[in-house]
Amino acid sequence: MRKLLMMMAVGLLISCNGFAQKKEKKEEKTYKVSKTNAEWKQLLTPMQYYVLRQAGTERAFTSPLNKNYSKGVYTCAACDTPLYESEHKFDSGSGWPSFDRAIANSVDLDVDYKIGYARTELKCGTCGGHLGHSFNDGPRETTGQRHCINGVALKFKPIKKTEK
Repeated sequence: MRKLLMMMAVGLLISCNGFAQKKEKKEEKTYKVSKTNAEWKQLLTPMQYYVLRQAGTERAFTSPLNKNYSKGVYTCAACDTPLYESEHKFDSGSGWPSFDRAIANSVDLDVDYKIGYARTELKCGTCGGHLGHSFNDGPRETTGQRHCINGVALKFKPIKKTEK
């Protein structure tokens, strides 16, 4: 009887193959603009490549766009897709350009576990480039969202003044 219980226990342990450790593989989205790593490296600066293609982060307070309050549109540095309007930019004090919302259908949300817990990752909806992360500590009088964006992932296009 003892041998039978022992064999059953060993069999049970062997049959448990770590289902709790298996992660469901999520389906990769296909983006409208798709390039090889070599093509992206030719198109982008090393820092842009690090942030946009490798989901890196630039140092806080290093982007000239952080304190830019001119009127215009912020586009993806990789594919030029309009992502954010200047009227939705605010000074979060975080050291990165911050917006309370994106232009409709321009930014994709994903989940990022790179630092040990889930964060909402923001990606360009056209090329999939990593932009930054979204947090729920933005201005309460608008959306309550803070899109914390790496300035190097953006280009700024000012609104041209028309002459009268």
